[in-house]
Amino acid sequence: MIKQLYQKSLKLAAHKRSKVYLAVLSFVESSFFPIPPDIMIAPMVISKKDDYLKIFLIATFFSTFGGLLGYFIGFSFLDYGMKVVEFYGYEDKVINLKNNLSNGTSLYIWLLTLFLAGFTPLPFKVFTITSGMIGFNLLIFFLICLISRGLRFFIVSYLSFKFGDAFNKFMETSGTKWFTILGILIVGVFSLIYFVIK
Repeated sequence: MIKQLYQKSLKLAAHKRSKVYLAVLSFVESSFFPIPPDIMIAPMVISKKDDYLKIFLIATFFSTFGGLLGYFIGFSFLDYGMKVVEFYGYEDKVINLKNNLSNGTSLYIWLLTLFLAGFTPLPFKVFTITSGMIGFNLLIFFLICLISRGLRFFIVSYLSFKFGDAFNKFMETSGTKWFTILGILIVGVFSLIYFVIK
């Protein structure tokens, strides 16, 4: 089923209304849908290079607002939220987090985890829903989603604009690994700055 959804999403990138479909995909991916917007962004930018900034902004803002839907699901519809979390195999981690999240350090760790989820191939919807479940600060949640998603989608859009099919092939073969490494490095730098200032 996932493979079929992936192929369908890929075909939508070539559609004349691809920007509308990208907005919808970006929105629903942040709260329950399994296919990330990246698979549409790269081919869209390659075929419409002059629109790469517009494509990046559509994906960023709709993904961020989709994250608010995920937050609302976790906050108001706990049973449904847990079903989504269970689908991705994160139920034990979420339960442990809810039990242990009681001090400032834990909240800081969640902030970094949320950034990592928005930037890397982790299932972002699990973390938007969990943020609602634990009542994470909504303004900080929104800003972290905006920054992490924006940074990720800008990199994909810009490098697709700059390198075309070569970057698209790179994304298919090694994108997951390198986005994870880069995300961990960014979190490591922020953690070091935080503890030095503290």
